[in-house]
Amino acid sequence: MEKTIDESKQGNNLVLEHKEENSKKLFIESYGCSMNFSDSEIVASILSEQGFNTTTQLEDADLVLVNTCSIRDKAEQTVRKRLEKYNAVKRTNPKMKVGVLGCMAERLKSKFLEEEKIVDLVVGPDAYKDLPNLIAEVEDGRNAVNVILSKDETYGDISPVRLNSNGVTAFVSITRGCDNMCTFCVVPFTRGRERSRDPQSILEEINDLWAKGFKEITLLGQNVDSYLWYGGGLKKNFEKASELQKATAVNFAQLLDLCAIAQPKMRIRFSTSNPQDLTLDVVESMAKHHNICNHIHLPVQSGSNRILKAMNRLHTREEYFELIDNIKRIIPDCAISQDMIAGFPTETEEDHQDTISLMHYVKYNFGYMFTYSERPGTMAERKLDDDIPEATKKRRLAEIIEVQQEHSHLRTRERLGQTVEILIERESKKSKDQWSGRTPQNLVAVFPKENYKVGDLVNVKISDCTKATLIGTAVGYSQN
Repeated sequence: MEKTIDESKQGNNLVLEHKEENSKKLFIESYGCSMNFSDSEIVASILSEQGFNTTTQLEDADLVLVNTCSIRDKAEQTVRKRLEKYNAVKRTNPKMKVGVLGCMAERLKSKFLEEEKIVDLVVGPDAYKDLPNLIAEVEDGRNAVNVILSKDETYGDISPVRLNSNGVTAFVSITRGCDNMCTFCVVPFTRGRERSRDPQSILEEINDLWAKGFKEITLLGQNVDSYLWYGGGLKKNFEKASELQKATAVNFAQLLDLCAIAQPKMRIRFSTSNPQDLTLDVVESMAKHHNICNHIHLPVQSGSNRILKAMNRLHTREEYFELIDNIKRIIPDCAISQDMIAGFPTETEEDHQDTISLMHYVKYNFGYMFTYSERPGTMAERKLDDDIPEATKKRRLAEIIEVQQEHSHLRTRERLGQTVEILIERESKKSKDQWSGRTPQNLVAVFPKENYKVGDLVNVKISDCTKATLIGTAVGYSQN
């Protein structure tokens, strides 16, 4: 998916506080979704116990790991270029070992190890606990691979370290895998079936984060609305559960309630939702708790019913409109963001215009917009010809982006004259004299520092804006 207005992370070298007793050096980079960054924190935690400190210096590393994304070809090509860089450095440091983690590891294991011989270690998303054994194999001169997908939540008992943390915001993984089988998506093949994490371990992690001074968490999953804890196992096996398990099961709306009540001063976000799985009890839970942020990322992918069917998206445009209307009825101030794919196979100009008209109906606050990228192994790759010319894809994407930028500016202008609550996260990228933070609606705001500090909740009077940023002046601390 071609990036435009995009919060997803680019390659980011991740750094952990050093342990004096550790003698080996780990260089780890992550690409793709927030789940990959969360997983890298788990990997760093596991390897910290194996004698590794993280480093920002590639040349000094004993072990180099890249946590990869397979969602589109561009992401895979970026990772390949990084592997070329690693191997160039490795030629001057023969003791260095290079490993691939994540979705590309699962998808391309044989190519990496056998055909291309460019890595020593290949580890899938559910196999990070096996890293100590795999590294031992590599140190004994053998290539190592583990890409077996688990039927249970894999890392609920591991306390992730917080890499490159601002000390204010953190990710908390609650589900893994996806059962939806959208025809364009590799996630079910690279991350497996849906399974959920014990809510008690989630609450313990959130409580620990609050005790350490964090002020906001984002609950993560490929499809958070499918969260269902009934004692462990795949979601698809819930019907086989005992009556007691069913009676005591916790769904996503109930998990939101538990998290909000456990830490009433902690801001809570979640990502990502699927329109076919987002139920109104989730929206009602959001409305009940002031600390659950009024923002839902609700990917639609297309505004055409014909294309939605071809994508195996189990909702229509009309059902999506009904859901949007209900969200706005229950939470009038809720921000909505989107994912959109331009140029899916067989897409006509009429289909494209259906997408444009859907965007005009919703008027999203922001979005992530991409051209279709055929992914090997998906149903779309097997059954559909990638028949839309690249020039047409890019032109349609440009039109989608133009509409989104218009709506983004409309949504930021709506805040002019308002006082909004901002959690200060960092210094502004454009001025060392300003703070940057986000509203509950996930809008970025900047304002003069004065005597405030990172982690403060501040009320800010908005006086100006761009398409993506609110500009204002702090008028005091928030009482929330």
